[in-house]
Amino acid sequence: MPQMSSPGQSRLVAHLAIAFASAACLAMAALEPLSARSGADPDPLLSVDHYVRTKSTVPAIAGQPSQIYVRERVRAGTVLRATSLSDRVVLFVHGAGTPAEVAFDVPAPDYSWMAYLADAGFDAFAMDTTGYGRSARPAPMNDPCNLSPEEQRELMPTLLTAPCSPSYPHQLTTIQSDWDDIDAVVDHLRTLRRVDRVSLVAWSLGGPRAAGYAAQHPEKVQKLVLLAPAYNRTAPSATPKLPASGVAFNTQSKAEFNANWDCQVGCAAQYDPNVAGVVWSEMVASDPVGRTWGTGVRRAPNTTTWGWNQAMAAKTQTPILMVAAVHDKQVPIDRVRHLYEDLGAKQKVFVDLACSGHNAMWEKNRLLLFRASLEWLQHGTVNGKSEGMLQLGY
Repeated sequence: MPQMSSPGQSRLVAHLAIAFASAACLAMAALEPLSARSGADPDPLLSVDHYVRTKSTVPAIAGQPSQIYVRERVRAGTVLRATSLSDRVVLFVHGAGTPAEVAFDVPAPDYSWMAYLADAGFDAFAMDTTGYGRSARPAPMNDPCNLSPEEQRELMPTLLTAPCSPSYPHQLTTIQSDWDDIDAVVDHLRTLRRVDRVSLVAWSLGGPRAAGYAAQHPEKVQKLVLLAPAYNRTAPSATPKLPASGVAFNTQSKAEFNANWDCQVGCAAQYDPNVAGVVWSEMVASDPVGRTWGTGVRRAPNTTTWGWNQAMAAKTQTPILMVAAVHDKQVPIDRVRHLYEDLGAKQKVFVDLACSGHNAMWEKNRLLLFRASLEWLQHGTVNGKSEGMLQLGY
């Protein structure tokens, strides 16, 4: 069973220490209200940092001790009423570039998906797989020579004076190592909160990460919510020879981040530029090395994928809500429809979300998304429907 460590902070008050302690828990860090709420708030919304220890299966560090960062958002009263948590523990899983605490816990009013669920009585966790955010980052990610030639040029002459050959010419992580990271965290939460199953909420590449995991471990997963889930019906089933050749990791600059978002705008006031600035600030803050490269970048590992295909989807029975954004250029809406058609689950709902792109959880219709996810997690329905296709925001 994985264990949890702490970076050494110890701001726990005594009456909460009892609620948060467990046999697998060595310590807990940074327990404090998200913001300076009224001092009279009898049930503050807390932010708690966890570090889950595991043995890595990432090819570059296979067999070595590693740690996965997990953020928790929860009302103090929720964990004190532990008997009510049997179906109220949810774990957020991020996509291909943005760490989970940035994707799902934006520090702007009404923009944190995690806080929205926590306010409704859920114990909401978000994890960074290996190579993201405050989880372990394998050493090849610190060498800019392991970037593609095009991304190397973006860092010249401030960081690199000339192109260089990679020291690790392989894709860094794999879908299996992601599944193993998720399993370590899920098992930790099951022990910590004394529940049999947790629900998973995922975005983009988090789709195959979370849904592929659920297909293999249905006994541990209560429900699924997938926003813009990446899906390829014909993805290979067999594990390729590892480590796979390729580029170890990638970067994104602020200009690239903004350009990628802007190309997916299809309606007026789809997103607030000020909030986009907050998201980017959180992004670079999550990467202390990347923010010193050039004008500041975020780094993310390149991942070898397989397995989450038509055959695996057909075997998936976990109740699943999938949301497709109408202006999404990264995961087109038809891809999500394919997933809906292929899933074996009887309890499944497809939502077509208006005036939204790939970053729907940071955009104007985010509360429609948040409400749909809450109803699904509470009742297994959206607008009262437990199966079928519907539109929101039109």
